[in-house]
Amino acid sequence: MSLRYLTAGETHGPQLTAIVEGLPSNLKIDFDELNFQLQRRQKGHGRGRRMQIEQDTAKIVGGVRHGRTTGAPVAIVIENNDWKHWTTVMNVEPIEGSDETKRRVHRPRPGHADLNGGLKYNLRDLRNVLERSSARETAARVAVGALARQLLAEFGIKVGGQVIRIGEIEAPKHNLPLDEIIRLTEESPVRVVDKETEAKMMAHIDQVKQEGDSIGGIVECIVEGVPVGLGSHVQWDRKLDGRIAQAVVSINAFKGCEIGIGFEAARLRGSQVHDEIMYEEGRGFYRATNRAGGIEGGMTTGEAIVVRGVMKPIPTLYKPLRSVDIDTKEPFTAQVERSDSCAVPAASVVMEHVVAWEVAKAFLEKFGGDSIEEIRANLDNYLKQVGAY
Repeated sequence: MSLRYLTAGETHGPQLTAIVEGLPSNLKIDFDELNFQLQRRQKGHGRGRRMQIEQDTAKIVGGVRHGRTTGAPVAIVIENNDWKHWTTVMNVEPIEGSDETKRRVHRPRPGHADLNGGLKYNLRDLRNVLERSSARETAARVAVGALARQLLAEFGIKVGGQVIRIGEIEAPKHNLPLDEIIRLTEESPVRVVDKETEAKMMAHIDQVKQEGDSIGGIVECIVEGVPVGLGSHVQWDRKLDGRIAQAVVSINAFKGCEIGIGFEAARLRGSQVHDEIMYEEGRGFYRATNRAGGIEGGMTTGEAIVVRGVMKPIPTLYKPLRSVDIDTKEPFTAQVERSDSCAVPAASVVMEHVVAWEVAKAFLEKFGGDSIEEIRANLDNYLKQVGAY
């Protein structure tokens, strides 16, 4: 069975819910690690007041017994602490004659899903759109991705990430090992390895916030230890790079994705783009460089997967943008709801988890079995086959 999940819940509703299907049995779940990943998403210089309200923890309510998966669907709940302030506004039961109905949202915000969603679903209260389209939903996706991450770790596959750019400030290139990147970025409020760049980025975020504006950036995810051959060239929707790109651009406010050197390849010659193939006894085939970012022809090469995503500035500004009231059709300046000035460091964490999910999904498609033991046997046999090639 293919690995899949669904999420449900609103930003001011009682909880976020996720159901994961397709995890094998006997995967040991590290609950502290799961919650650690959720807490990472809430950090970062430039976050808004919501992160002070919520202290995200995941409660597994199905599919796990005595610390191990059973092979049944895994159900996860993340409670919203802010729900207590929204129990009338977001009540699932009809509310008649309440003052809360006066809080109907009829002024769409530029850059959000408000107007498009209202038109598409014929909703006159745009809160029915913004509650679900909120980036709060990414907490559920991080929880789901954290399970995928633990599955990958079981087979020696490691996932990490870093911020490459925030607004005008770009981090210098480096060749640090992934373990060092993980250690240094975890200590940084903007998830960069370089202290001088960190200070410049934080000052830039503060300046932009003071001006009533917001800022975006570029984040990078690296996956090491992936065997050759995940994904496939034989059909468009089986190409792993395509699936990863779709997952990345599905993150709220993400507008682009590149793999390896990505868009830089447009200005280079072929000799500067493609990775030469090498062979060494005991090591097998490998690439002299990794400009392809670990994927060629829709399949993993055995080198590290390197993915970058572009996040636009958050559209809810303290410097209001113009819009039009859906009731009166009169222009207005968009009202401010609680917002971040920069969520790029947090988005880096989200991207790690959506990429981890796609890699885990492709991994199970290749080595799938109903239990961890069966998958390990399948992987071992495949690695022997590749080693003898």
